Amino acid sequence: MNRILIVGATSAIAEAAARRFAERGDTLFLVARSRDKLDPVAQDLSVRGAARATAYAMDADDLAAHGAMLDAAEADLGGIDTAFIAYGTLPDQTACAADPAAAVAAWHTNAVSVIALVTDLANRMQAHGAGLIAVISSVAGDRGRASNYVYGSAKAGVNTFLDGLRHRLHGSGVDVLTIRPGLVDTPMTADLPKGPLFASADKVGGDIVAAIDKRRAVVYTPAFWRVIMTVIKAVPRTVFHRTKL
Repeated sequence: MNRILIVGATSAIAEAAARRFAERGDTLFLVARSRDKLDPVAQDLSVRGAARATAYAMDADDLAAHGAMLDAAEADLGGIDTAFIAYGTLPDQTACAADPAAAVAAWHTNAVSVIALVTDLANRMQAHGAGLIAVISSVAGDRGRASNYVYGSAKAGVNTFLDGLRHRLHGSGVDVLTIRPGLVDTPMTADLPKGPLFASADKVGGDIVAAIDKRRAVVYTPAFWRVIMTVIKAVPRTVFHRTKL
């Protein structure tokens, strides 16, 4: 039985992963902004077999609230074996390009708050000599593109941060997993036209649980995105700038 903290527990991908954790009897501490949305998720996971599913409301953008939440999670779970960071926003690139405040707000949610939370988690786990931190990033962080470079650059910052943290924690007993999903059919992407590259939240959630269990360092999900992004990164800049990606 694992003791698992999930931040962003009402996201479609987090719910898909949490259902798998619940079915094998793990103990869950679930965090999200909306208590109204969170309580039904906790109840559902309890019915599915979770040893316990505790709901805790917090806005991750409020950096000052992170410490109290982590204290509560450690007290409730008796220690954190796995922390799964699954929240984020998909900002309007046009609005971010026009308004510096919008760009900064997108970065705060998708990068700054994640870095702050993971830093606190890493220090706590390192003190105990064990744990795993899994963070949802995105394939968008692999190369800046005109269509979503504010979001992509925030994810790139998270990727580099996690790479460095993984290096720092090597040999400490604490592992760091970077999760790089491609296009996923969730409420966050509801306004985007769907195509064959879109995966279900259930597929991505299953891949994440498998990567956590194997204590992987990086996982692309679905796996074909590793090949796609390798090709995109290899395209020369002069050619790349002629595309509409």
